[in-house]
Amino acid sequence: MGAVTADGRSEDNPREIGELAAIVKYSEDAIISKTLDGIITTWNPAAERLFGYSADQIIGKSTDLVVPEDQAGQTNDLLARIRAGQQVGHVETIRVRKDGTVFPASLTISPIYDADGTIVGASTIVRDATARVEAYEAARTMIEASQDSLVVISAQGRISDANEATVKVTGIPRQELIGMLFSDCFTDPQKANEVYEKVFAQGMAGEYPLTIRHRDGSVREVLYNATVHRGARGKVLAVFAASRDVTELNQALVAARSMIESSLDSLVAISPEGRITDLNEATVKVTGVPREQLIGSAFSDYFTDPAKANAIYELVFAQGMAVDYPLTMRHRDGTLTEVLYNASVYHDAGGRVLGVFAAARDVTAQVQAQTLIVEQQAMALDRLAELEQFNRLAVGRELKMIELKKEIEHLRELLAANGTRPSDQR
Repeated sequence: MGAVTADGRSEDNPREIGELAAIVKYSEDAIISKTLDGIITTWNPAAERLFGYSADQIIGKSTDLVVPEDQAGQTNDLLARIRAGQQVGHVETIRVRKDGTVFPASLTISPIYDADGTIVGASTIVRDATARVEAYEAARTMIEASQDSLVVISAQGRISDANEATVKVTGIPRQELIGMLFSDCFTDPQKANEVYEKVFAQGMAGEYPLTIRHRDGSVREVLYNATVHRGARGKVLAVFAASRDVTELNQALVAARSMIESSLDSLVAISPEGRITDLNEATVKVTGVPREQLIGSAFSDYFTDPAKANAIYELVFAQGMAVDYPLTMRHRDGTLTEVLYNASVYHDAGGRVLGVFAAARDVTAQVQAQTLIVEQQAMALDRLAELEQFNRLAVGRELKMIELKKEIEHLRELLAANGTRPSDQR
């Protein structure tokens, strides 16, 4: 092995010496060499810019000048590892500038060997990690501010990080969460493991329902979304999972479902293709068809006039709604039910039409009552016509009797005028 100087230059190859010197000089990273006692031997221009000391001011001085007092123990440990011939990479620490300001730094430290292969010092690359730390802290702030439970899960299925929302929903302190099995936080660990394995196999999982158990025994319904985290070479390192609490939403859905099921009206959801996607118990009763058979069947098949039902359905898609449209539903046993059909389209968050929500109100009794009223009115009109005809006949007879009486009186008057009594004519 060729001899290497304190600043990493080869003593055997002048060209290499020049190349390495240029790299050190023009590097954007601070490159510092020091003895195993921590005495600085080289200091490149980037180190001058980062720390504020010129090479003349700091070469020959102890690294204690740029190390905060509370980090001295870490520095001694790092030098001990260098003496053992270890390379130390990406150590996150704190350093101090000439003006006293401190900043986060990332260190990579390598041993320096002499011509005999003896470790004589250490070469340190120092990078200002301020921007990265600030970005991390900003991201961490957002993570901690999230109402969703956020966790990082190792390839072994154990939690390696968690936010405050996870602490709240589980009732387990962060220090206890770190290292525990992710699946142990759920009422169904096997199901949680299946989701976790699915993420590793497929890269992600979305809207997967699980139930988190709190330490006090209470449970919360969540929707689990996760994706894998990969390293620079694409290797899967961990899973990042977000669990959104949907307990209140589910309770609201259950309440809404209860109202839907308690409705006496037939309620159905219809796809753009005209097929039933959901329905309530009233629809089962009015058709006599089980729910599982109704789902996926054509909406128009349950009416006496499918073409008319389809025309209304298409009207809803064209105009957005239909109101009090009369139809007749057919039960499986042949019974007919008169209904008034009301419907409107429903949309997703982006405004895209997803389907039609339809309500059919049973108006059979009203229709029968109206039919009865019409029949009674017809009968009454017929009776009135008869009475009017009878009245006309009766009035005619009365008029004829009056005329006859008048004729008799007239004849009597004529006879009297002629001096003849009616009895004499006999």
